[in-house]
Amino acid sequence: MRLIPAVDIQGGKAVRLVEGDPERETVYFEDPVGAALYWQEQGADFLHVVDLDAAIGKGDNRRQIARIAGALEMPFEVGGGVRSLADAEAVLDLGAARVVIGTVLVRDPAESERMLAALGPERVVPSLDGRGLGLTVAGWQEEGAGDVLAAARRVAEAGFTSLIYTDVRRDGTLEGLDLEVIAKVREAWPHYLIAGGGIAGDEDLEGLERLGVDAAIAGKALYEGAVDGRRWWGGA
Repeated sequence: MRLIPAVDIQGGKAVRLVEGDPERETVYFEDPVGAALYWQEQGADFLHVVDLDAAIGKGDNRRQIARIAGALEMPFEVGGGVRSLADAEAVLDLGAARVVIGTVLVRDPAESERMLAALGPERVVPSLDGRGLGLTVAGWQEEGAGDVLAAARRVAEAGFTSLIYTDVRRDGTLEGLDLEVIAKVREAWPHYLIAGGGIAGDEDLEGLERLGVDAAIAGKALYEGAVDGRRWWGGA
């Protein structure tokens, strides 16, 4: 299983939030380029970057993303505030390998399908974020957006071939994954599945492997040393 480190950017810094709350942040690197390079040096082969400010409509960190692209040798994806084809093209132009979309899947499915048609499934990855199986949108600030499982089936029917699922209730808490919920997402989604939200240690990653999940995104667990990424990247 692939382990993907996360670099979340807020106010130009690499941070981790608790349950997606922008007021509950821990700064891990003053410069997100340093965070990206650190995970590359540790052996990671792919990076998940989130522009938290863009996700909640409070500006963006595109300058920092361009700097990450200029410094890294490994590919990376970017999510947060990508809600139109123009947004997606702008992020890809910065040097990202692919974009991650979420809110647009719920609010404007036609636009998400236009993005898929223009860019292809290799460059556009849908992300469903939920408090359990209840969808959240707009940087996790708005609930009541529907059901994760129904949305996963719709996204598969639209032609997307990869999916990210994040459990907002647990993200940044180190409380461990809700594997029962993820098992339901695995059953509903027939293609490549990436999961995250609350990873507390290697046992969570092993649990994902048993469920047949293809990859995991980890943030705080890696930054705090609860997971040794080198075990998963082949360096230990």
